[in-house]
Parts: sequence; structure tokens; C-alpha cells
Amino acid sequence: MQTTQPENVRPETAGIAGTRLASVLRHMKRDRQLLILFLPCIVFFILFRYGPLYGLIIAFKDYSVYEGILGSEWVGLKHFRAFFESPDFWLLFKNTFLLGIYTLIWAFPFPIAFAVLLNEVRHIGFKKTVQTFSYLPAFLSVVIVSSMIIDFLSPTHGLVNQVLQALGFKSIYFLTSPEWFRTIYVSSEIWQHMGYEAIIYLAAIASIDPSLYEATRVDGATRFQMIRYITLPSMMPTIVIMFILKTGSIFRIGYEKVLLLYNPLTYEVGDVFSTYVYRKGLLETNYSYAAAVGLFEAAIALVMLLISNTVSRRAGGKGLW
Repeated sequence: MQTTQPENVRPETAGIAGTRLASVLRHMKRDRQLLILFLPCIVFFILFRYGPLYGLIIAFKDYSVYEGILGSEWVGLKHFRAFFESPDFWLLFKNTFLLGIYTLIWAFPFPIAFAVLLNEVRHIGFKKTVQTFSYLPAFLSVVIVSSMIIDFLSPTHGLVNQVLQALGFKSIYFLTSPEWFRTIYVSSEIWQHMGYEAIIYLAAIASIDPSLYEATRVDGATRFQMIRYITLPSMMPTIVIMFILKTGSIFRIGYEKVLLLYNPLTYEVGDVFSTYVYRKGLLETNYSYAAAVGLFEAAIALVMLLISNTVSRRAGGKGLW
């Protein structure tokens, strides 16, 4: 019995699709070891990134633990309207934006400068020692980092206040002073992530052709001129990509460190979307309202990412896509 192809499928189209499928299968067979290594990453994202997206529908429902997600009543945009009309909205928006923008402005340049300066060090032992100590904070948990900050800034036995007292100044209650909270948070972000993020920029520097430096050295260029005209321009694609990613995370302030460092005296400057979601969702068990706030935060972060990528492409022709 002769089989015929459907009328709406042209033979040449089917042939192209078959060729492409064969090519994909051939590449998968060739790279099967790499795909097996990548499999845990795929499983992780399916389980912990894409799977939980199903639960976002409770932002549009009056979620009840007893009725379940599907059995709960649809309420549309009720929780979003309640959040936008809440007196907490603008305070949360302001605090989240300021913490994010301050972190971007101050913390973003430090890994770049650190990588450039570290690349100029010629003593291998000293260079490796500095690298090791700069990476360590990134491998500490947020709880340990926050505990260290609290100990350093303690008004009675903290190292910072002991230095201030030795210089003749009075102790400062840093963690209960609203004017110090943002400075403490941004400074801790710089200290914790500077060394680890510098790895990316060091890799970009390592990919620069050494002959460029040799040619400029022959022409009598100084080290500063080499950095200005070779190192930084060669790093620019990496810097642009990292800047876009950082801009997209301005509103994605993690709740862990803020939750561990702030207190009722600093709520007015430290309360952000993520800590508000934690209180409303886990402490007050208002799951639908908390899901609506979290979804709004994610939407704002997506918009910021799209805007920064568009501006970057129009300004310099480089972007994430």
C-alpha cells in the first residue's frame, strides 16, 4: 500500500525538515558526553525555575489551602489593586529602587577595577593570595556574612566602633540608624561579590591578544595607556553584558540579607518588595496577595532588563540578544 504525504506539506519542505532532524541527532550523538553533564542543570531549571511558575495563578485567586490551587475562586486583579492602593506601595518601590540603583552604581565598577589592577600585578604569589582572599566572602552564606557585619558594627565590642573610640569619636549605633542602612547594605555587597565577579573580567582580559600589548610597548606606551586603549576596550563586550544583567536585577533585591540586617527602626529605608512578600506570605499566610506582589516585582525586573538591552543595542550595537 503506497503512502502519500498530506496535501499541505510539500515534499521539499519535508525533506528539509528531515535533514535538519538528522543533523540535530548527529550533533547530539557527537556531544552526548557534554549533554549528559548538562542534564542536571536542565533538571534543576525545570524543577525549581519553570515548575513553580504554575503556582503564580494564585495571584489571581483567593487561594485556600483546603481548596487547592485549582479549586480556589478566581478574583482577577483584586490583589494587585489592593497592593497598588496600599500605603506601603510607594515606600516599598522607593526602597527597592534606591537599594538596587545604589548597588548598581557603586558595586558594579569595583570588580572591573579590581580585575584590571590584579592583572597588572607581576608577583605571582602576592597575586594568588589576593585572589584567594577576595573570593572567600562569596562562598560564605548570607547568614555568616550578616553575622560578621553585625559583630563588626556592634556599638559595644565591634571593631569599627573600637577604632572610632580610639580616634576620640563616640560609638555609632549603625544598625539602628536609618541613615546608615543603605550604606551598610551596599558596602557589604561590594565586599561579598567583588572578588568573585572579577573572575569574569579576568577571563576577558586573558583573552586579549598579547601582541597588542607588545606593539604598544614598542611604541612607548605606558601601563596606564595600555589599560585605557587596549584592556578596557577589549573588556567592553563583557562589561556591557554584565551591566545589562545587573540593570535587570535592580528590583530583585534578595530578602535574606535585608531581613537579617534590618529591624523596626530601619523599616522606613530597608523594607523592600522581597521582605514584604516574606511577611505577607509566610508570616501572615496571605499567599495570594504575596504572590501578586512577587509577580509585580518580577514584571518590573523584566521590563528593566528589556529597556537596558534595547538602550545598549541602540547605543553600542551590543546586547544580550
